Amino acid sequence: MSNSDLDDLAAELADFAPPEKKKGRPASEERVIAGFEDIQRFTEQHGCAPQHGEARDIFERLYAVRLDRLRSLPECCTLLEPLDHQGLLAGEVGESSDEIIDIDNLAAELADVSGEDDITVLRHVRTSTEKRAAQGIADRKPCENFDAFKPLFEQVRSDLSSGLRVTRPFGQYATIQVGHWFILDGQTAYVAEEGEEFDSPQGKKDARLRVIFSNGTESNLLRLSLVRALYKDETARRITDPDMGPLFSDSLQEGDLESGTIYVLRSLSDNPYVTEHRDVIHKIGVTSGKVETRIANAEHDSTYLLAKVEVVATYKLAGINRTRMENLFHRLFARARLNITINDRFGHPVQPEEWFLVPLFVIDEAVARFKDGSIIGYVYDPESAKLVKA
Repeated sequence: MSNSDLDDLAAELADFAPPEKKKGRPASEERVIAGFEDIQRFTEQHGCAPQHGEARDIFERLYAVRLDRLRSLPECCTLLEPLDHQGLLAGEVGESSDEIIDIDNLAAELADVSGEDDITVLRHVRTSTEKRAAQGIADRKPCENFDAFKPLFEQVRSDLSSGLRVTRPFGQYATIQVGHWFILDGQTAYVAEEGEEFDSPQGKKDARLRVIFSNGTESNLLRLSLVRALYKDETARRITDPDMGPLFSDSLQEGDLESGTIYVLRSLSDNPYVTEHRDVIHKIGVTSGKVETRIANAEHDSTYLLAKVEVVATYKLAGINRTRMENLFHRLFARARLNITINDRFGHPVQPEEWFLVPLFVIDEAVARFKDGSIIGYVYDPESAKLVKA
């Protein structure tokens, strides 16, 4: 790791470090200094003191209120002047009375330094922030050139109907880029444009987006505001691209989310029945880790017939629930489940449930049909050893 990487890492970890305590000061003074240091960091990062204004980020406006409060208290100015290398206290108190974020309530939260409340804790900020995020989504205007986007929305609707696209929870793919589609508040949303990226007061990268909605409106909101709205809406979904790739592949493409690996095992047991039918007896399972690790102690596990096994096939899963997919395979081949009882290492009889009398080529066919969606309506016929239409 280079020195610059180490510096970046140290800077990130510093955000989680507890504030350095200044020995010899009363707790009330420490709280005031800590609040002022927040404002100093903002000023250093953005090149100017925090300002009031409807168009400003909510955190900048809160810092502006805090700075006004500090400027108005002589005892605070006396305490902070030796630390004020940026000349922040020399400015005038801003016109904060016109702010829509309820400045009176916020000022009450910024209690006197002689009180017990902490000037660095804005207890009603969460509500204000949520309102601001909601306003960002709700503040929409008619999209004047919606006719140019209408065919895109119609195509996406068609793709969803045909299965070419699917919807997935936003939390699994927490990114937003131009060209991405979402469902938010019951409306289909399209990210049409993105402005120049900048650092938000929270230290995260942000940008102004142009988002078009299926009801013919658009919104010019911040990317982080859209992220928050998508997380808060329990019904919000991401609409996948039509070329996201197959459910299974020998290797994951860049950007795929690997859920796990379907593995097919062949037993090396010396059990007479297993030996006779070894070529068609297979275990089908799923793991989120390495298959080799999963089967390392197979000979000591009754799940693996108390014998070593060999891996005969693996298939990667992308964005699929592992347990559900494993259950689907087991249900598909349920009629061919191996009916065998062995004694575990304690001498107790057990009946492993993940072994099936199914040729490998049938398992390959099943994977291919899961991949292209044609598995619907098929069942496994043990007599013909084929997948057949139900």
